[in-house]
Amino acid sequence: MDSLKSFSRFVEELPKKGKKMPALFTSHGNPMDIPVPREKRPFWNDLFELGIKLQKGFEVEAVLIVSAHWCTRGTFVNINKEQEQIYDYYGFPEEYYKVQYHAHGAPQTAHEVKKIVPEAAETSDWGLDHGAWPMLMHLFPNADKPVFELSIDYYAKPEYHYRLGRQLKLLREKGILIIGSGALVHNLRLAGRKMADNDLTPYGWEAEYDMWIKKQLDERNVANILNYEFSHPLGKLAAPTPDHFVPVLYTMGLMDDKDEMSYFYESPSSLPAFSERSFIIY
Repeated sequence: MDSLKSFSRFVEELPKKGKKMPALFTSHGNPMDIPVPREKRPFWNDLFELGIKLQKGFEVEAVLIVSAHWCTRGTFVNINKEQEQIYDYYGFPEEYYKVQYHAHGAPQTAHEVKKIVPEAAETSDWGLDHGAWPMLMHLFPNADKPVFELSIDYYAKPEYHYRLGRQLKLLREKGILIIGSGALVHNLRLAGRKMADNDLTPYGWEAEYDMWIKKQLDERNVANILNYEFSHPLGKLAAPTPDHFVPVLYTMGLMDDKDEMSYFYESPSSLPAFSERSFIIY
């Protein structure tokens, strides 16, 4: 992909040590694809290729994930030394619960997050949910990067999430890869309505909203992105709940004025009412 080639040129032009770490906003895919090998799933393969370039160009000390699947009242940071793999999806065939990803935690880095974001409470009552490990198993398949999560305060306003992203920006200077994991279009009710009839064709409005949100990202129109529910007529249809959309607000908060952005995956989604558009800032 051209975006990955552009990023590859970037990492080759700078010395490895002392680089500011990129940041990601990525889909974590849909649970149905979890057992599918990356060779048969373009999104998985693009994550794999991106992981190779990240490890070649940067010294990734730890990975912090803001996952759509850890929603809380208040903000929490996971301090486990070893991460539990959480299978937080239900009713799937047995093989979906046999996929293994054993990752270490990063408690020292998690303590740093607490210092940067004082309102974040430390907890060991979590691990890696399916907003994290299905994506990580392709991005870092050897599970050799310490990883931990920051929860999403489900009841906070968009400005709160954006501000936390700005506070976390300091970690990019310390070798911490921060990933917002969600979906720019995610309407589970409408997706389920079609899937119940074995229909995976899009409704049609997904592409319109996806191109609009891409334009807002390209133009760094933070105001429209923060006001995502009302700044486009399809906003509430695309994101009827905040969980999958607000991770992008953290990634936007992590951006500097001089940062570039490229989309490492922007193909049509494999599900209706869903988007897998994913990007890197560097």
